[in-house]
Amino acid sequence: MKPGHRKPPAAQVKAEDAVRLNRYLSMCGLASRRKADEMITSGLVTVNGTIMTTLGTTVRPGRDRVFVNGKEVAHVDAPIYLVLNKPKDTITTSHDERGRPTVMELIHARKRVYPVGRLDRDTTGVLLFTNDGTFANAMMHPRTGIPKAYLVTCDKPVEREHLAQLRTGIRLDKKMTAPAEVFAVPGGRGKEVGITIREGWNRQVRRMFESLGYDVRKLDRVAYGPVTKEGLPRGSTRALTHQEIRKLKQLAGIEKD
Repeated sequence: MKPGHRKPPAAQVKAEDAVRLNRYLSMCGLASRRKADEMITSGLVTVNGTIMTTLGTTVRPGRDRVFVNGKEVAHVDAPIYLVLNKPKDTITTSHDERGRPTVMELIHARKRVYPVGRLDRDTTGVLLFTNDGTFANAMMHPRTGIPKAYLVTCDKPVEREHLAQLRTGIRLDKKMTAPAEVFAVPGGRGKEVGITIREGWNRQVRRMFESLGYDVRKLDRVAYGPVTKEGLPRGSTRALTHQEIRKLKQLAGIEKD
């Protein structure tokens, strides 16, 4: 490069070499594109040392240096998608101030990943992890309605009329839950119920049963969309298959690359 020659701004690079800055930040797992736009307009993002506040700015992955709040963003060349069969008594967080075990202690990925949503401390089963921000946000967005299946063990047999109520929806916090797929598990003496919901409210399944007068003794998420814990020991992880990733993206309405 000749003395005095300045590197052209990211917004001027060729379209075929570049991606929009908000998409790049999402690809790096930092935020949804909408949140990334807010970061950009707030002056939190710099490209090659220049603050970028214009929406529509483009960058060249692997060539331009992008910083958010003074920290360089690492581009994710190969997104990671994992499933953990979460054990009981683990917290869905990166760090617990009380020193309790966290799900992150069970993850051994080559790059940092984050849980997709949360499971309560005592809830076990399928928990997804990724460093693909667009994918994670799509999985958790209410409008996508990804089906999540649970096995619920109650303190007493669940009455038929209550199963019917769960199927049609019940009122929680002045809102009605969407209709759920519900069935009594054969051999469960009426205490074990399978339920599939398409929402993700805080502690939703527990609260649904508690509102009907039941104490949930065990709660196990057995499936998240097409992803199950079949063959995966408690506390273990595996990579999602290409078929599982494709199906989840189809369910969420994510456009193919």
